[in-house]
Amino acid sequence: MAKLPSHLGIQQPNVREVTGTIIMMDDANPEENINSGNVSDNDDGISSVHSSLSIKRSINGIILNPQPHDSPNDPLNWPILKRDLCLLLIGFQSFIGGGQTPILAAGMNSLVVEFNRPLATISYLVGGFMLSLGFGSVFASPTAVLYGKRLVYLGGITLFLVGSIWAANANSFGSLMGARVIIGLGASPTECLPSSTIAEIYFAHERAYRVGIYTMLLLGGKNIIPLLSGLIFQNLNRHWLFWILSIFLGINLILTFLFVPDTFWDRNPTPNKRSQEESEAARKVKTYHPPEERPNAFALHRPSQFDVVDIESLSSSIYNTTNITNQHNPVGIDNPDETIPNHINSDTPRRSFIKDMALYSGRHTLDSWWMVCLRPFFLYTYPSVLFGSFVYCFAVVWLIVISETISDIFMGSGYDYDQQTVGLFYVSPFVGGILGSLSAGLISDRLSRYLVSKNHGVYEPEFRLLMIIPSTFFISFGLMGFGWSSQNKDAWIAPVIFFGCVGFGSSMASTTAITFTVDSYKMFAAESLVSFNFLKNLMGFIFSLFNNDFIHSRGERTAFLTYGSVQLFLSLFAIPLYIYGKRLRSWTDDKEILRKLYHEDNAPNTSQNSRPIIAINDEVEEQEEEGEITATNKTEDIDDENDNEKNVDLSDITAQITTNDHNDNKNNNANKISSGSEEGTSPGDSAATTFISNNEEKP
Repeated sequence: MAKLPSHLGIQQPNVREVTGTIIMMDDANPEENINSGNVSDNDDGISSVHSSLSIKRSINGIILNPQPHDSPNDPLNWPILKRDLCLLLIGFQSFIGGGQTPILAAGMNSLVVEFNRPLATISYLVGGFMLSLGFGSVFASPTAVLYGKRLVYLGGITLFLVGSIWAANANSFGSLMGARVIIGLGASPTECLPSSTIAEIYFAHERAYRVGIYTMLLLGGKNIIPLLSGLIFQNLNRHWLFWILSIFLGINLILTFLFVPDTFWDRNPTPNKRSQEESEAARKVKTYHPPEERPNAFALHRPSQFDVVDIESLSSSIYNTTNITNQHNPVGIDNPDETIPNHINSDTPRRSFIKDMALYSGRHTLDSWWMVCLRPFFLYTYPSVLFGSFVYCFAVVWLIVISETISDIFMGSGYDYDQQTVGLFYVSPFVGGILGSLSAGLISDRLSRYLVSKNHGVYEPEFRLLMIIPSTFFISFGLMGFGWSSQNKDAWIAPVIFFGCVGFGSSMASTTAITFTVDSYKMFAAESLVSFNFLKNLMGFIFSLFNNDFIHSRGERTAFLTYGSVQLFLSLFAIPLYIYGKRLRSWTDDKEILRKLYHEDNAPNTSQNSRPIIAINDEVEEQEEEGEITATNKTEDIDDENDNEKNVDLSDITAQITTNDHNDNKNNNANKISSGSEEGTSPGDSAATTFISNNEEKP
């Protein structure tokens, strides 16, 4: 058996198309690429066809993934200010929600006195919140997939506000516990949905930096809110803590209602009249694979069959690639150098502000609620998702572990600090978290682009795993140093600096985990973050049951040395995942474990009139060469009644062309590749392109 090739240490499967692998840049060394087997340069003219394509790119020449439609209502075409404002408002809610886990950290000892309960019992206020947060994600995610994220975001903030008002009026341990459970349910949407929102409004090369901002805010809340709560515990009381929280929630509810529209968009190609040239070019693609034969095609959403409100998109004809570098807009909506065909409505109106404010945008999928609900649990069978879940889980759990013990350590004998001073210690992990998130996003994006340039323009999600190295060092170093210095009662600066190292590494690790997993399976982005948060909250609840007792019985040094060793052990799995990750993704493509959790009508069907596709394969081409047949559309009668329009899914066709140019040509079997959807992209989407249409109608 021949040894499979390896590119930059990543083992290549014996298939041409793998979910998550995309083409991000043109190959700077095409001859070397051909010699290495990454290009299929055959005698059918595919390469020459590819060279004539109009591909949408950034001003730096990066191929946009996914390829945006020409409608101004496509979230990818929104002004960058609008997109960033959405991110910041969702991130601010994540900041508030993330801070609810350690919000009581500085006041744990005062709660022991107020409720006359042991510290281990008071810690259940943290565990109960996390458990409800995890189960809330399981309910929030499927509802958002079916009915849109805007409705769920606003509903979550409202429930959060109700729980906060309840907590402000609670006078018993049981009442406060009930309020914490409601708060956890309300905070769950901004824990499980932001990564898929980011995937819907930003291109692949923009995401790591934005995910870094999101994780900075999420983990920043876990670090800065305890600082503020320490001041409130010291100068006011617990009731005022939740009244102030309610004020901020009310403000954010109003801002979210006004400035965060639904980000759902149908990324299936829009049928419209095509020229005869397009059909000729399409027939040259020998290895064209119909969408129903591609990986994870079952995850395709087809909203044209549902009552989705105001979903418009135009054909994707934009700048020629030869002059795109002279444009200042990374997403072209029209072509100033070409005459726009009259069948393209370049004056498509933007949705009005009133329509953006609608709470309900229609049902987005035929899938039943329970199908979507079960997906996060089945995703644990996907190695990339499982590893990302554990990395994210422990990155957050270590901060929670410290928050449950920091009050007891620094207010006890040896330090004797007050609540306000203990709260100020959170400045260190807050600063570390900001630096970690920004570093992870910026360094990861630049490192990935460098590796893409060395990999002939092909991006692999495993490139993100290199950031596990610095994150593991800082987390393990910080945990071990914190436990050692706190048990020895070293000067306060020592454990505080180590606490900052944990914050830095945790932010870097969580950003890496989210980016790696979303890039591997963007079509499962929403469900993946539910998998992340369910595991994180379950582990956080479990740790709350024994953490304080473990530290009291074994001491801070032994406990945190153990925790640091666990992190080291976990991170070692990144090595085989980097090497064999692509082959594992190919394995999941082949098994299609989640297929049964999607409605059968979600998969593309060439026999459906709603989105007809010309199925072009080897047999059709051979017959065409003999003059026996020509490529025809199965909905010819319907098209004749509609001004003789023929519908060619050129995003699929040219995606295949581009994939042929950039991937191994060792296996000619028809392999699967997923088309873009609300939550999915693929190698095809990364370079989904079309020819500039003309006015000539098909015969």
